[in-house]
Amino acid sequence: MGHARDRRGQSGTERSGGARPGAPLSSDERLAALRLIRSDNVGPVTFRELVTHFGSAERALDALPELSRRGGYRHPIRICPREAAEAELAAAARIGARALIVGEPGYPQALAAIDPPPPLIYVKGNAGHLARPMLAIVGARNGSAAGQKLARLFASRVGTAGFVIVSGLARGIDAAAHEAALPTGTVAVLAGGPDNVYPPEHLILQQRIAEEGCLVTENPPGFAPRAQDFPRRNRIVSGLALGVLIVEAARRSGTLVTARMAGEQGREVFAIPGHPLDPRAEGTNGLLKSGATLVTEPDDVLQALSPLLREPHSGPVSHAVPSGHPATRQEALPLDEPRAPASLGETDRNRLLQALGPAPTDVDELARATGLSPRAIQIGLLELSLAGRLERHGHHLVSLKG
Repeated sequence: MGHARDRRGQSGTERSGGARPGAPLSSDERLAALRLIRSDNVGPVTFRELVTHFGSAERALDALPELSRRGGYRHPIRICPREAAEAELAAAARIGARALIVGEPGYPQALAAIDPPPPLIYVKGNAGHLARPMLAIVGARNGSAAGQKLARLFASRVGTAGFVIVSGLARGIDAAAHEAALPTGTVAVLAGGPDNVYPPEHLILQQRIAEEGCLVTENPPGFAPRAQDFPRRNRIVSGLALGVLIVEAARRSGTLVTARMAGEQGREVFAIPGHPLDPRAEGTNGLLKSGATLVTEPDDVLQALSPLLREPHSGPVSHAVPSGHPATRQEALPLDEPRAPASLGETDRNRLLQALGPAPTDVDELARATGLSPRAIQIGLLELSLAGRLERHGHHLVSLKG
């Protein structure tokens, strides 16, 4: 769990691949990508597969009504209106934030390599920080005085060594790490929109990070975070970084969610041991028992991450991006390509539905069970996903919604 490198010596970024930066998108391409992201039932996986299959966000938008109908959607699918997307981008511009679509220049390479990456992020502040190596420092919202001192110590020394410190702007450990890293570079990932301040007492800190560091979120201006948005924020925190340092964490906490996501993304997971009688140390001590890297001083982190800085982060293109990006042209298959059917026939669709059920099933197993080609499976799953009938569980596992 604590090591980003597998036994073959590949980094997590190399294993998962990533979209190579291409040319900036035109305003029409960016608008189409945003409309696709904001349409019903289009999550990160569906966005990637739609653009990969159809070759552009514009063509994918045109295909949504028919795909969702074939998947069994009983009502016309809601497609984000052009006017709404234009208003969202204008609202972001008014507060000094800009949208980055995965695959565009400036989109963080490490984040583009997770599976799947957020299709769009808003960035406010010094976007140059996103091109530098990052360490995430996270921990308990009720962090002890000693824990906050350790967070400041690690953030300051690792920052001085050239790393940007990324965290989630939460109370306690997160805030201590951000404050200590302001002089050297810090990125705060928000659960709400770029103009939403949470928690409210961090108004000044968030303003300082917007001026001296960088704010990142996948949510639009005016968006107030809900409970389900914080794990999504945590996934971006770990996805941006080469490694994640856990300073303090209770046995059940959002911090451990970040640690789990970091392990799944192939990131280094570090933990500082704590006193066995302190509830805030239960989670960190548990991580150490299950394989996280024990650290007691900043040099421990730097020694572990230094080899990763010398490794290339480019890899085979595997994440689709909107029209105009070279990766799209390499990945996309024309609709008249025999291996890429525009839709499934009724017999094949029924065969796929019979193979699916409430239990998560591997996509490869679906191909074996049905005899359908991977492209046919992809189209069938897209249809079901757009109809709101498919649950995606990660690791290529899918099931029918109950």
